[in-house]
Formats: sequence, C-alpha cells, structure tokens
Amino acid sequence: MTIPVFLELVEMKAKTASVLPFLIGLCFSYYHYGSVHLFLVLLFFLAMFCFNMFVDIWDNYNDYKNAINLDYQAQTNIIGRESLSLKSIEQMMAIFLFISAAIGILLTVMVGWPLLVMGLFCFGVGIFYSYGPRHLSSLPLGEFFSGFTMGFMISLICVYLNTYDKFSWDFSTLGAIFLISLPNTLWIANLMLANNLCDKEEDESNHRYTLVHYTGLKGGLVLFALGNIMAMLAIIGQYMLGLAPVVVLLCLFLVPFIYKQTSLLWQKQVKKETFICAVRILALGSLTHVVTYFVGLLLK
Repeated sequence: MTIPVFLELVEMKAKTASVLPFLIGLCFSYYHYGSVHLFLVLLFFLAMFCFNMFVDIWDNYNDYKNAINLDYQAQTNIIGRESLSLKSIEQMMAIFLFISAAIGILLTVMVGWPLLVMGLFCFGVGIFYSYGPRHLSSLPLGEFFSGFTMGFMISLICVYLNTYDKFSWDFSTLGAIFLISLPNTLWIANLMLANNLCDKEEDESNHRYTLVHYTGLKGGLVLFALGNIMAMLAIIGQYMLGLAPVVVLLCLFLVPFIYKQTSLLWQKQVKKETFICAVRILALGSLTHVVTYFVGLLLK
C-alpha cells in the first residue's frame, strides 16, 4: 500500500474535523479555567487520532463489503479500486483500535469514570456509524451523530481532561462548552450533509436512506445554509456571553466566503466539483475560530 493510498484510506484530508474541535477545547480550557494538563491532552490527542483513522478505514471497509452497487464496489470504493488486501486492512484497524482503547483506559484510571462513559459513547458511534443492518450513516441521523460526536464530544473531553479536578457537570458548564463547540458541530454535520447531497442517487441505489432522501435536495440545501448561519450566530453568542475573547468576531469576515461556497453547492451537487465547498467552509471556518481565539488568549 502506497502512502497516497493509505492517506486516502484513512481520509487524512478530513482530519480537520477532529483536530480543530480538540484545539478549540484546549483554548477554552485555558481561557475559561486557566488550566491545561498537557500530558493528558496529548495522550487524548493520540487516542483520538488513532480512533479517527480506525473509523475512516472501518467506514470504507463496511461500504465495500456491504455494497449492492457492484460498480461502486469495484470502481469508487478505495478498497476495490486499489485492490487492497482485506486481511491487511483488518490488521491495520485492529492496531489503531487497540492503541486508542489502551490509551483511553489509561486516561480513565488517571481522571475518573466520566471519561469512560464519554469514551464508550464515542466508540459506539464510531463503530455503529457504518456497521449493522441499519447503520447510522445510512439513516437520517448521520449528520447529527457525526456533528455531535466530533464537534461537541471531542471538545467536551478535552475540557474535562484539563479541568477534571474541578469540572462541574451542570447545565451552565455543559451549555458553555456546547456553545463554544457549536460552529464545529454544525460545520461537521454540514460536511456529512454535503456528502449526502452529492451522493443521493448512489446512496439510494445502495439502500442507504440518508436525511437528504427525506428532505429532498432543496430541503437539504436549506439545512446546509441554516447550519452556516447558526455557526456565525454562535460565534457572536460566545463573545456576548463572555466565553470567548472579542478577537473571535473577526470570524465574521468569513461571511462572504461562506456565502460564495454555499452558493456554489446550491448551483450544483457534484461530488468531484462542489463537495469541496463544505470542506473549505469547515477548514477555514474552524481554523479561523481557533486562531482568533488563540490570539485573544495572547492578548488577555
């Protein structure tokens, strides 16, 4: 297996969806609590990254094995297209899963059982996202679970690890973390939504009835636009409630860019041409959010 094939198999281009929620959680921990446990969060980052690679390989593996459309199986899915060994892929998945689980258990021993509960939830979503007779990605729940798990849960775990000795499980704390993570949550959900918009016919031919199957293309596009609007409103709300420095408002300069990318997707839903619009919004939006938040920390 060549390096480019491996990077495509683990969908390295999409790792923004896990790294940036981690970083915004790190920034919030220091801004709001003045606390960062660097060793713990570095261990978590390694576990998170390994599990994310496991999930992406697992998704490709299950899509290949369960494909009804033989052309998709042989020509589109990377395993069939590159004639990859299923045994080698299974071994690779086992290694990534073992590393992430071992680190997760170690961290649980160090910081307490709440991490175990959060970790098991994330593991469950990752495994059943593409596994089972009615896996999550084939249901109209895929956008919610991908956005909530990667956008909110990663940030929540990061904040918990940095503040486990004083973390309070109350509405105020969880609400603050939810608002801080909401832009990422919405943009990650939109990434899944854009993918399903572009793959509507292919998904239906493989008996995958995603949210777009029920909303139709127009309804899905409206949801995509609303997600972007809510993400910007969330950033304004973060500052107004004192959860983020004023510098994060510079994210509002992205509005014309986000509008343009959204318009391109509205005009055409073609995987090779306009799915990248959702990727650009996620990458630039999340990165700008993190960078401006970090600059605010330096100016604090």
